[in-house]
Amino acid sequence: MKLENPSDGSGPSDREAIPATPEALLAAVLGSNQRTSDPRLKQILDALLRHLHEFASEVQLSYAELERGLDFLVRIGKATGPEKHEGILLADILGLATLVGLIDAKKSLAAGGTEPALIGPFWRANQPIRPNGATIASASTPGAGLFVDGQVLSLDGKPIANARVETWQASPGGLYENQDPEQEEMNLRARFQTDENGRFSFHSVRPAGYAVPVDGPCGELLALQRRDIMRPAHLHFIVMVEGYKTLATQIFDADDPNAYRDVVFGAVGSLLQRFQQDPDGSYRLNLQLRLEPGTMRIPMCPLPN
Repeated sequence: MKLENPSDGSGPSDREAIPATPEALLAAVLGSNQRTSDPRLKQILDALLRHLHEFASEVQLSYAELERGLDFLVRIGKATGPEKHEGILLADILGLATLVGLIDAKKSLAAGGTEPALIGPFWRANQPIRPNGATIASASTPGAGLFVDGQVLSLDGKPIANARVETWQASPGGLYENQDPEQEEMNLRARFQTDENGRFSFHSVRPAGYAVPVDGPCGELLALQRRDIMRPAHLHFIVMVEGYKTLATQIFDADDPNAYRDVVFGAVGSLLQRFQQDPDGSYRLNLQLRLEPGTMRIPMCPLPN
């Protein structure tokens, strides 16, 4: 069958209609992507289109199910705001964020670099700059004390001076300060700079595990999957310095009851560590963060204020 093409100068005067088969439809959709100018974008879209069509065919997706899925995506956007980023949470609970981090760090991991972990939705821009050894917990923050003694190293073990280290954590009540009106502004958050030996340190409180937010579409999905919703206790770190790839990671409390069933699949490899208890009942964490040479990149901050 031949159809006349509108005389808009965009193509030949006539063309064949797309045959009514999934295979022909996919070929036409892929053909529409051929003029994409950015080679990497073209590669990504080609793969996305192929897998999307293959997925729909494999599960024999109904139109009602498509509508429900599209509504889910719309509600993901509507649920994103200043206190949480529902899109990031979706990538987290699907394991996508962890997968992308592992792909990106493949070379580093082979050479003994620190495993990455997702940034998550609670990092804030403009976290307070504090001197090494400072206390990042307000006086009203309950919980056992924790002293963190860290060192930033290259893959060959050389200390990296003047590295920017961002850290943040949930309180022992399981909430980040931007979620909790009872906490002081920027509580349990800080930015440090490593000294000439690549070291940084701070006093805090031992964090607690917590449930991911379940008041939005991601919570509905987790309920439908009948999944656990807990994250094990952890500290977040982002390390940035010129000449090295940025490391975003988390250090998990290996004694947390949820340490081996993290809802976002982030507790991998050596990131599970034991916090050592001192005689006075406080805790101590000694850690090394090893960076891969490369180009520093400042990650997208989910909470810009």
